[in-house]
Amino acid sequence: MPQNELIAPGEVWLVGAGPGDPDLLTRKAERLILAADVIFYDALVGPGILDLIPSGTARISVGKRAGRHSKAQENIDDMLVEAGLSGKRVVRLKGGDPAMFARATEELTAVRAAGLCVRICPGVTAASAAAASAGISLSLRGIARRVQFITAHSRAGQALDLDWQALADPACTLAVYMGRDAAPTLSRALIAAGLPGSTPALIACDVSLPQEQMLRTRLDLLPIVAKSFAKDRPTLLLIGEAVGQSNIAMPADPLIAAFRKC
Repeated sequence: MPQNELIAPGEVWLVGAGPGDPDLLTRKAERLILAADVIFYDALVGPGILDLIPSGTARISVGKRAGRHSKAQENIDDMLVEAGLSGKRVVRLKGGDPAMFARATEELTAVRAAGLCVRICPGVTAASAAAASAGISLSLRGIARRVQFITAHSRAGQALDLDWQALADPACTLAVYMGRDAAPTLSRALIAAGLPGSTPALIACDVSLPQEQMLRTRLDLLPIVAKSFAKDRPTLLLIGEAVGQSNIAMPADPLIAAFRKC
């Protein structure tokens, strides 16, 4: 099948760009990028992935990064619809997986309401990529029976409204997206809900990229460590006993143990 036949004229695809490493793109995602007439991309889409876009393809940045100026979601919806109605083959590149804290529903709804066909191509989410780099499993028999994914991003001036009792399950791994600034609240609330302060925690930033950094600590020290780490960088937190099972050698410092990919 020729590349451009993968997307029909007037069709919109929400494509997961993964955590940033172009080698972690699905084969279908790469084919869709090559087939598009226009690509709308988020600020978290890795530069190596943007380099895959053909020179003749229109590329439009729509921002969408916490704490940074970006286009309003309604404007993005309108741009997707306008491009589709004009007969363009449209790709909407989203960091990670479109179904994971990526506001896919708003875009799906807007495109469908305009009578256009819209499809999804999944991507590798940051929690999976971070666990792979750290040499751990998010779930682990006898230690972590389930995994919970949450976002720590909330509207300006509003406190995090989360079920702390459910999140403080010692037999669970907690993946917190955009968690750096909320580290003090997370630590305090989870400990108050019964999760031991000694619970292992991992801070990961720029996951899968050449500058990737990870830092291992514990729940009660998380606010101190996070404050001095990963400023203004995409940051993920992993919390739970499974996080302490890494097969990667750590420095001896019990307060802060930082490492890079081998």
